[in-house]
Amino acid sequence: MDDLGLVVWPPAPIRTERLVLREPEARDRAAFVELLASPEVHTYLGGPRARGELERELPEVPERWPGSFVVELDGRMIGQILLRRATGHRRPAAAERLDLGYLFLPQAWGFGYATEACAAALDWLDGVLPGEPVVLTTQSANAGSMRLAAKLGFGEVERFEAWDAEQWLGLRPAR
Repeated sequence: MDDLGLVVWPPAPIRTERLVLREPEARDRAAFVELLASPEVHTYLGGPRARGELERELPEVPERWPGSFVVELDGRMIGQILLRRATGHRRPAAAERLDLGYLFLPQAWGFGYATEACAAALDWLDGVLPGEPVVLTTQSANAGSMRLAAKLGFGEVERFEAWDAEQWLGLRPAR
């Protein structure tokens, strides 16, 4: 069972020094299309989706479910944080644990927004599901995600081959 479905959703917007994490809204649709169609964003994620396909298939309010946060800067969506149960994960260390995912538009890279937003989402999670360990998986070649994982306190559990690349699985212990 996904414990995130049991928490009050959506939570009040989470405010950091520069960002707001909130539930997705219809006004975010164009940014979701840009995010999901971006070749830069999907370099380590199997490639982008076709813009036309996204325009046709994306619902009016994308990704609206417990654990999906829009990251907003100055009133505009710059990224997304995803917290979801890692069901069916092929790695035993990740199975049934909460998994942290994130996507940010390329123009938002290099300013520390991902660190700030992910830390805020994890702090929120610690408040609603205390003691919950979290996993994060990324390609080991993705230097930015590897640095982010270290900053957030994820320690390496294992490396493995999948999708023709070495993957890194990290764990943030229960807090």
